[in-house]
Amino acid sequence: MYRIQPYTPHYFEEWNAFVAASKNGTFLFHRDFMEYHADRFTDYSLMVYDGNKLVALLPANVVGNIVYSHQGLTYGGVVFAMQISFDKARLIFNSLIMFLLNEGITMLIIKQIPQMYYKMPSFEVDFLLYTAGASIKRKDLNLAVDYSAEKWISKSKLKHYKRRADIGFEIKKEQNFETFWQDVLIPRLKNKHNAAPVHNVDEITMLAKRFPDNIIQYNIYKDNVLLAGLTLFISDKVVKSQYGATTEAGEELRALDYLFISVLEKYRPNMRYFDMGTVMERDGSINYGLVTQKEELACSTYAQDIIELQLSEQCIINP
Repeated sequence: MYRIQPYTPHYFEEWNAFVAASKNGTFLFHRDFMEYHADRFTDYSLMVYDGNKLVALLPANVVGNIVYSHQGLTYGGVVFAMQISFDKARLIFNSLIMFLLNEGITMLIIKQIPQMYYKMPSFEVDFLLYTAGASIKRKDLNLAVDYSAEKWISKSKLKHYKRRADIGFEIKKEQNFETFWQDVLIPRLKNKHNAAPVHNVDEITMLAKRFPDNIIQYNIYKDNVLLAGLTLFISDKVVKSQYGATTEAGEELRALDYLFISVLEKYRPNMRYFDMGTVMERDGSINYGLVTQKEELACSTYAQDIIELQLSEQCIINP
């Protein structure tokens, strides 16, 4: 069995170095990102050692006797070293299960890392969870552009884009998130969905300062008036539109579409995917209008499973 070490700040540097070199980790697992909302979650992150060598991580929080990976993140799961055999992954998985059982944990819930974020194929845990008797608690639909696929932006979107090329739009890459948050994003989410952004403006500003190469804001203006904006989270080979919103005036001018297409083309040479995120409503239903909008921007559909494993000794997988 491998040794399990609960994360403490003592392991800050080692944890972050492992994430950076892992085959399926992203900057969301960096401790400086995970802990921006530490007051909302009880951390239960685990580190797996083979002797003195760190071989895997489980970013996690705990509620009662249930461990989640991770309620405060877009995705979670077991993060592996770049080179790992399936049998070692099995032993790591068994070690995690035994540790959780010994700690009185009765259930493990994992919001899977979408495969587009893998630096290398990393499906070991998918098979292990299935073999251990896990079930799919929920399946979410995500939309993303695969730059290597021959799928193109709709003729209608391109026609409107070209018509507006001379309208006087100005796109700016900015470090200030305040104006977009207060004047566009917050009122738009409130009016359209009676919702609020996951990150408040102070949090996103702090995170952007910590990760200036990973969190970027693009805004689009006409006559110095802000019409729409996109907040991007950039990982190794994936650009994700974390937030996108427009004003009513921007909607009439199709400013957000223009901004999306411009940014899509900007990242085409150096990225593999442009992740436009989920199209799921809070109640688990699909927003079909949003699906159509994203498909017209050349998106394909991807599934993200939320996996639930009721823990028992029967979850241990023997060869």
